[in-house]
Amino acid sequence: MDKLRIDKWLWAARFYKTRTLAAEEIDKNRITVNGQTVKPSRDIHIGDTVGLSQGSVRRTVVVQGLSAQRGPAPIAQALYAETPESIALREAQAEQRRLAPEPAHAIAQTRQGRPTKRDRRDLGRLNESPRDVPDWNDRWSASLD
Repeated sequence: MDKLRIDKWLWAARFYKTRTLAAEEIDKNRITVNGQTVKPSRDIHIGDTVGLSQGSVRRTVVVQGLSAQRGPAPIAQALYAETPESIALREAQAEQRRLAPEPAHAIAQTRQGRPTKRDRRDLGRLNESPRDVPDWNDRWSASLD
């Protein structure tokens, strides 16, 4: 076998779980072969360079084998070789994600969940200025004086 459809190859190489998902990604122009956007029916050959996006991760691989069957992961990994530039870029992105703090974690570390009734009262007291807080004797009363 010297050629194979790109959607079948992406499925056999375990980049996507189904051929349908691979074809959808190709239709969204997220897959390139030798720098050109392609259709799902495009034939690829050994030695072609395939660029693909999986979420925020961009990978560039060189086709080293063709298989129309989806096999175990070690066999699927033998169908391609990732370029050194792609590996370096992917590792740099992973390191950046690891070092960048998640904004929601800062909130979760200070207080867990919703504020309690006591917390809301304390926040209310902090937000009120001393002039705005009425004295008990200054309140309106329904009693006849």
